[in-house]
Amino acid sequence: MTITQLKYALAIAEHKNFTKAAEKCFVTQPTLSTQIQKLEDELDIIIFDRGKKPIELTEVGRKIVYQARNIVNEADRIQDIVDQQKGFIGGEFRLGIIPTVMPTLLPMFLKSFIKKYPKVKLKIEELTTDEILTRISDGHLDAAIAATPLESENIKERVLYYEPFVAYIPDNHRLKDKKTIETSDLSIDDMLLLEDGHCFRDGVINLCKTFKDQVDETFQLESGSIETLIKLSNEGMGMTLLPYLHTLDIKEKLSPHLKFFSEPSPAREVSIIYHKSELKMQIIDAMHDVISGIIRGAIAFQNVEIISPKAK
Repeated sequence: MTITQLKYALAIAEHKNFTKAAEKCFVTQPTLSTQIQKLEDELDIIIFDRGKKPIELTEVGRKIVYQARNIVNEADRIQDIVDQQKGFIGGEFRLGIIPTVMPTLLPMFLKSFIKKYPKVKLKIEELTTDEILTRISDGHLDAAIAATPLESENIKERVLYYEPFVAYIPDNHRLKDKKTIETSDLSIDDMLLLEDGHCFRDGVINLCKTFKDQVDETFQLESGSIETLIKLSNEGMGMTLLPYLHTLDIKEKLSPHLKFFSEPSPAREVSIIYHKSELKMQIIDAMHDVISGIIRGAIAFQNVEIISPKAK
């Protein structure tokens, strides 16, 4: 039994196809098939039911793959320990970012991070929180940036910053004349929301529920992007709430529509998260430091509390 054979088994379990798994592992399909057959012969069991399309794991195969994932992760940990001992910060690093953070945060830190750590090969995906948790658990992501807390026993969280909610209120809205707004002003009935699956949407709903006894669960309109919500709000369809970093790109002519909350302002916690096994910690530490520093510098001129967790 070899680590390579276990990696091949994990690839087949993921793709449910020998050809796709071979492409993922950068080997020929016959090579991969031969190694899997050797593994099954050595263990004297069948890991994959080849008679089904797509290929399925047998009952014992599921247990083997679960254990194989742990073994491969621990093997990777050995290289991670060596890298940390040598002070090496490099290699492939797979990062997931939620959609409401990706368009604002990524342009702020990516260039600086690559310049400072040129040996790190970043692979970045935009994913929902549920997708991120699954991929970290399966070993397909090294870390992610998401809204927290997530309260997952297998996930560690390191806060990057606290980002206030900012209201975007059109001219025809009942709150248009208020200089600052209160959380008690919010109503789910005239709130434009992101579609289901976005954690920022859940935060807005929870905020409205906190101060409303009756909540109508049938919303007037939901969208997949914050930019669309702003456009719909401009058409008089209702108000919406934005993460603070999104407001930095609001055009000057639209900035009067932004209304800040009175203190203490409601905010979301944004963290870098990773598996409790703490693989590639030297890269995670480096990314945490770069992002935290850039966030502090970018808003130093703003009278807004969106600093590091030490400020809370």
